[in-house]
Amino acid sequence: MKDIISVTIIDREGAEHIVEAPTDMNLNMMEICRMNDLGVEGTCGGMALCASCQVYVESDRELHEPSDAELDMLDQAFHVQPNSRLGCQIKVTEAIDGLVVRVAPK
Repeated sequence: MKDIISVTIIDREGAEHIVEAPTDMNLNMMEICRMNDLGVEGTCGGMALCASCQVYVESDRELHEPSDAELDMLDQAFHVQPNSRLGCQIKVTEAIDGLVVRVAPK
């Protein structure tokens, strides 16, 4: 089992940031973006209640299906695309090693 994975996060200006993330701390992509100062707010603290951590999944990694709460929040969000997800709902696990996401506009 990998203890550290790498993910690529494309910020709002289009710059790519390859960051390492631990898999043993129960983190999510919102927290990884915040820890790396990539412009993600996460206003609700990761409860899928605000969509301020919306990202676009740009790689073909297979993620778990979005929950009803996540889908409901995306229905109310701006700038939603077919590949939109809430960063707070993407858990940092070995399965997302190599994931590429783009931070959605504010």
